[in-house]
Amino acid sequence: MYKPIDRRDSLRRLEIENTGTISDKNHLVKNLLLTTIATVLLAGCGRSSPTVPIHKPAAEEVPKAGVDSHPKTERKAERFEMVARQIVARGVRDTNVLEAMRKVERHRFIPLGSQPAAYRDSPVPIGYGQTISQPFIVAYMTEALKPQASDRVLEIGTGSGYQAAVLAQIVEEVYTIEIVEPLASQAQDVLKELKYQNIRFRTGDGYKGWPEAAPFDKIIVTAAPPKVPQHLLDQLKLGGRMIIPVGRWNQELLLIRHTPDGYRREHVLPVRFVPMTGAAQKEQP
Repeated sequence: MYKPIDRRDSLRRLEIENTGTISDKNHLVKNLLLTTIATVLLAGCGRSSPTVPIHKPAAEEVPKAGVDSHPKTERKAERFEMVARQIVARGVRDTNVLEAMRKVERHRFIPLGSQPAAYRDSPVPIGYGQTISQPFIVAYMTEALKPQASDRVLEIGTGSGYQAAVLAQIVEEVYTIEIVEPLASQAQDVLKELKYQNIRFRTGDGYKGWPEAAPFDKIIVTAAPPKVPQHLLDQLKLGGRMIIPVGRWNQELLLIRHTPDGYRREHVLPVRFVPMTGAAQKEQP
């Protein structure tokens, strides 16, 4: 058992032997120095020495793929610059859309290795042959829907979950479908991690929509079928809007309005989206 060394004993020995020879004094100084060093070292091992608490992360603190390992790193300045230079500069004006784009942390929806590219003016791969769309395209398509606070929106192609998050900042409910199971699972995890509560998830083929929850005020499609699926048209509420890329090689972004006279289609701009898979691949243009 460790017994603490009493410095007073050493000092008393120094007083007693102070009258000795130079050799004795040198021997005494050497002993005292060794005693002091031992005292310091041993004291460092005692219970009374202060300790620095070691933080052991809980299981839920381990960063998941696609979730920033430093949640406090919001990259707010980058988002504001992205909105100003890439979105406002190209004509997007809806204040709700701009605010949502400034608020949603885009980098959280991107695999960790690609997060440095999150706010660049380009799409970013997210795995499984899929991408997160260019920020301008996300904002442009969202604005084209003219989203309202009371809207229920169907999204075909959850992908990373970023578009759903932007919409969820504006509308009442988002219903989103993803055919690639690992992406669907990852997007759901990220959105739950970020505390979104108005997003409903489904894993499966979005070609036929979500008939049990129809009709929808707005529909947004983020993968390109050869032609507009009739199932989705049937689930669009009268007065509603759909934004969808269409085509195999030469794709066009279509804005479709459901009017009392039928469906009015507007060719908006040329685009390049990943193709819609599943039943859509059996359709002829």
